Amino acid sequence: MEPFSPSLPFNRDSLQGAFVAAKGQAVPAERTGYWFLVQAQTLLVNEHEADQGLPKGPLPPPFEGKVGAVVFLGTYRGEGCWVAAVSPDVAVPAGYRKESLIPTQTRLTGDILSLSGAALQALHWERMSRRCPSCGEATGAIAGEWGRRCAKCGAEHYPSLHPCVIVLVRDGERVLLTRKSFWPKGRYGLVAGFVDPGESLEMAIRREVREEVGVEVTDLQYVASQYWPFPSQLMIGFTVRYAGGEVEVDHEELEDARWFSVRELPVLPPTQSIARYIIEKYGRP
Repeated sequence: MEPFSPSLPFNRDSLQGAFVAAKGQAVPAERTGYWFLVQAQTLLVNEHEADQGLPKGPLPPPFEGKVGAVVFLGTYRGEGCWVAAVSPDVAVPAGYRKESLIPTQTRLTGDILSLSGAALQALHWERMSRRCPSCGEATGAIAGEWGRRCAKCGAEHYPSLHPCVIVLVRDGERVLLTRKSFWPKGRYGLVAGFVDPGESLEMAIRREVREEVGVEVTDLQYVASQYWPFPSQLMIGFTVRYAGGEVEVDHEELEDARWFSVRELPVLPPTQSIARYIIEKYGRP
C-alpha cells in the first residue's frame, strides 16, 4: 500500500504545517486575525479580500451584534483564526457572499476548506457541550484543551468523533460499487457505514458489506482516513477482496450496486473525497 496522501481536504496534515490548532495555546486577548463566519454549512466571505475572501482584522462591522458563539480555532500562517456562528436568519451583508462548505459544491481551495471544516467542528462542539451530559449544569472551557468541565460535578467532556468504514470491494479486474438515489445521475461510490458499539473495524467492514450488498469479503487492507465534519465523522478507508456470494442490494440504503470492470468505471465521487482517492489508487487497472 502507498502512504496516505495529504491532499484530502479536512485532514489537518493537508495544511502542511501552516495551521497550529488552539489546543495548547492561550486564547489571545484580542479577537483579531482571520474570521470564519459560518452560517449553516456555508462560509460568508468578503468579495474583495485575499485568501478567498476570509475577513482579516477584528470582527467585520456588518456582523457586530449578529453572531453567536465565537471560538478561537488556532493560528494560520501566524495569524489568529476566529470562528463565529451567524444565525440563518441574518441576511448576507453587501460585499459578502456565501460559499458552500460541501466539497462537491464549493469554490474554496483545499486550505480554506480544511480550516472551514475545523471551524464547523468547533461550533458543533461548542453547541453540544454547553451543558454537562451527566448533571445538566453549565460547563466551562478547560484551558489549553478542547474539553469542557462541569462547574457542579466536575465531570470533563471532550469532542467525540464517529468512526465510519468505507470499503472498496475488488475481485480481480472488477470492483463492486454502490449508488444512493440522491446522488447525481450515473455516480457510483463505495460501501460505507458507521461502526457500531462494540465492533472492531474489521467486524464493521464485514457487516456493512454483507448488509448493503450481500457478499462476503476477506483480505482487509487499511488505505487512508479522512475527517468529515458533517458533523463529526472519521472516514476510515479499506480495500477488501471478494470472497463469495451473490450481490443482493439493500434498497433501504442503496438504489443500486453492481460490478464494474476496472477499465470501464462509471461516474465517480468527487476528487476531494476519500472514496475517490481509494478508487483512483486501488480500483484502476
